[in-house]
Amino acid sequence: MVARLIVMIGYDGIELVDVASVTTGFDHANQQGADPAYEVVFATPMGRPVRCDSGLELSAQHRIDGMSGPIDTLVVSGGRGHAAAAANPRFVSQVLRLAGLSRRVASVCTGASVLAAAGLLDHRRATTHWYYAGQLAARYPRVNVDPAPIFIRDGAVATSGGVTAALDLTLAFIEEDHGAELARRVAMGMVAYLKRPGNQAQVSLFNRIPRSDQAVVRRVIDHVISNLDGDLSVSRLAALAGVSERHLSRLFVEHVGRTPSRLVRDARLEAASQLLTGSREPVAAIARRCGFTSAESLRQAFVAWAGVSPSRFRARAAGHEPGP
Repeated sequence: MVARLIVMIGYDGIELVDVASVTTGFDHANQQGADPAYEVVFATPMGRPVRCDSGLELSAQHRIDGMSGPIDTLVVSGGRGHAAAAANPRFVSQVLRLAGLSRRVASVCTGASVLAAAGLLDHRRATTHWYYAGQLAARYPRVNVDPAPIFIRDGAVATSGGVTAALDLTLAFIEEDHGAELARRVAMGMVAYLKRPGNQAQVSLFNRIPRSDQAVVRRVIDHVISNLDGDLSVSRLAALAGVSERHLSRLFVEHVGRTPSRLVRDARLEAASQLLTGSREPVAAIARRCGFTSAESLRQAFVAWAGVSPSRFRARAAGHEPGP
């Protein structure tokens, strides 16, 4: 069968990991027997080598203006050079031309700026690296920017979050083309712990919580994360910390930006979401592990938090139900 042509677009100032996650992912799919196989090429302006953010140079296989279709997947890399690339009319027009020859179009990280400059994200939901999401939304108001997910599919156009999210998007493409089992083998070969669903947050709550220098706050947070199935009422946490409930709440708002009860709720729901997508445990068992009194109490909290029930969230993550 004719190979699926994957065209990776680069420019000066790209992020090397953005490129490697995509190209290596498709190469591993070939090694695992993808049929039809993928033919991956790296194309740059004038076919010249490009300098990565890290200072390394990548040689090109093709010049962008010399590429023709049909193209299976067009992928635009991200990197600190994204703003200059998006401001280059000739470069953007070539990306737009190739997009018209492609079955699907994608960007990695800040490569979304190039797609936005080409008008390919107009009136679409899109994501980018969380740090640059505000800039993308301000410069391209016709784009519905959502900084949270690791990747978003909107029709034939996909955008992904920062750096390693490129691998999650590539695995999703491989699963779409060849099934879940081949994508699983690719993930294992690349020592990827889990093929994360696109609606998973780019930055975990457990990473977003500041590592406060305030000893009481730090001690309470550590206790919450380690005891999600225990008594985490504000009164209990205040007693463990040796302070009043009012003082504990004041410390949390000052140092964490949320109340103790809000932190507990968010930590339990995020842990539940990870178990829903990363395990086969029944919802009732997940509820108990995460400190909910019943599957129904988890369902109510989860619907308020994620907009869908735990079962539906799990089904969407597994690809058994199309997302919105």
